[in-house]
Order: sequence, then structure tokens, then C-alpha cells
Amino acid sequence: MRPPFARAAHVVASLAVAALLALAAAACKTTGDDTTGSIGATTAPHSEAEWRSALGPLGARYHANPGDAEAAMAYAKALRATEQRAQAVAVLQQASIRNPHNMKLLGAYGRALADAGEYNEAIDALERAHTPDNPDWRILNAQGAVLDQMGRHAEAQRHYAAALKIAPDEPSVLSNLGLSYLLEKNLKRAEMTLRKAAAQPNASPKVRQNLALVVGLEGRFAEAEKIASADLPEAEAAANVAYLRQMLAQHSGRNGSEAPYVAPDPGT
Repeated sequence: MRPPFARAAHVVASLAVAALLALAAAACKTTGDDTTGSIGATTAPHSEAEWRSALGPLGARYHANPGDAEAAMAYAKALRATEQRAQAVAVLQQASIRNPHNMKLLGAYGRALADAGEYNEAIDALERAHTPDNPDWRILNAQGAVLDQMGRHAEAQRHYAAALKIAPDEPSVLSNLGLSYLLEKNLKRAEMTLRKAAAQPNASPKVRQNLALVVGLEGRFAEAEKIASADLPEAEAAANVAYLRQMLAQHSGRNGSEAPYVAPDPGT
């Protein structure tokens, strides 16, 4: 079962791999707002239970025509949202073979590979998902997230900078950039960047959850709890605050010089 930070709806946090600090995984995990595919005329699911309910119809649509790129992306998104990462990769791999020039599909495939920890393969797929003469800020953002997970932070930050030239002040990119600074143990710069991200009118609650993480790691716990509880129903806010306290207490018992291992979000 996901921890409270990760369960508090898919908008609460952004994608994470393993974490030195479990809060980082919770604060960074999401199915993302950068949607791929569609789910017919219905509203996209938000909770894991809703995604599980959607799996059957989406799977049936995909299996009826495995060459349908939109059906493959929608099904793979539901699989990723329900922790079935390897199956999502398999679905998108087959769809990519059938649609080798579909950039949107290649982007989804690259993100699924990153989600599954296949970073080298993810980089390869994402490089093929756009062209130098027509760059896509979402792909640049995803590439940066993968490079950060590989420990190549300077390269990642160059990709975020390129993405921000196309989409200035885009909060999802700024959020990833802030987490990249956090991975470099530069808390001051991480907070400054995440505050800029959170100040954007289209910033999602997950951006503020990342800000709460950094503020908490800087020792300003009351402020971190206030940020962590914003935008949420009362019960979910209480769960987030409790989990924040638990994980920050856990971190305080570790080597204070260690930066938490977080993974910026490649999207879905």
C-alpha cells in the first residue's frame, strides 16, 4: 500500500524511485499531469482505485487493436498508476514497434522506461521522441529527470534550462530543477526554485509538496507542515503532516550531510 503522501490523489506528489528518505518517494510520486492517451469521453481517474476500475475497459480497448497508439498510451498510463510498470513498458514497446514515428508514443515509452528504472533505454527512447529543430519542453523535462536519476545533475539542469526557454516558468520543470538542486545538497537554491514553481498560477499541489520537503529538511518544520497540508481535504492533510513528521524525524537520525535521494518527475 502506498504511504499517505503518495495516496493523497495523483496530484499530491511527483514520481520517485527508491529514496534514502522515504518522504522523498512519497513527495515525488505521481501519475502526473502530463497526460498521454485518453480515456474516452470520461474524466480521467485520480485515485488508485479509480485507475484499477479503468484497467478493464482500457485493456479491452488496447487488446482489440494493439496498434492503436492512443489506446496503448491510455492503458499503459493506468498500468503505471497501479504499479504495474513492467507491463506498461511491454505495452508501449509493442506499440512503438508498430508506430515507430509516433513522437508522442515514444515519449510515453521513454517515461515508462524511466518509471521502471531502465534509464539508459529511457534516454534512447526520449532522444527519438523529438528533434533538435522541433524540441518539446516536456521531453526535455523528462530527459532531465532521467539524467538526475542517473546522477548526472549538471546535464539534467541543462535540459531543464532548455525546457524553460520554450516554456518559461513552467512549474513542473521548475519543480524538477529544484529537486535537482536538492540532490546536489543545495537546499537554499532548491527552496528558491521550488518557491518560484509554487508561485505559478498553474502549479499543482505536488509542487508545493516538494517545497514542503525542502523546507522541512532545512529545519523549518512548522512552515513545512503548513505547506504540506495546503490544497487537501482535512483527512488527507492530517495524513500528510503525520507522514512528514515521521520521515523528517527519520532523516534527522541519519548523517546530516546526506541529501535525500529524490527523483524528479519524468511525467506520464
